[in-house]
Amino acid sequence: MHRYIKLAALVGVAAFSAGALAAQEEDESPQDIAVEIRQGHMLNYAANLMVVGGMAQGQRDYDAAAAQVAADNLFHLASINQAHYWPEGTSNADMEDSKALPAIWENMDDFNAKQANLLQAVTALQGAAGTDLAALQGAMGAVGQACGACHQNYRESEEQ
Repeated sequence: MHRYIKLAALVGVAAFSAGALAAQEEDESPQDIAVEIRQGHMLNYAANLMVVGGMAQGQRDYDAAAAQVAADNLFHLASINQAHYWPEGTSNADMEDSKALPAIWENMDDFNAKQANLLQAVTALQGAAGTDLAALQGAMGAVGQACGACHQNYRESEEQ
């Protein structure tokens, strides 16, 4: 399981990088590239959240090593300076493939605070994930709240 998580992370990073390079070769706009990069970043979040979330919800067996790798990955993803992911002109009002609401650029300080809250939550998760299932479950609540707070205010609803 541990190798699978590392392989999935590496494949995700490779696909993410290849997509960004392909976008540059196709002469896409900087806005197109930024959207592709942030979407790839979010897919990496999702891949790792499936591991720890599945364990926390009892959908998969708790595996301390796999939980730790996923939590470490989440920490590193949240630690990346994402300022270049969010240039003006990349909201869903500006671009068809974007799910980012214009409210991001209207409330950038709050948006950045929500990113900081996510980093804080995944830092706590990183400290708890490999300990035991109860610790993992306890830390996942804050991660879910941090993700949800940002998506609720700044991401287009799936129902739209």
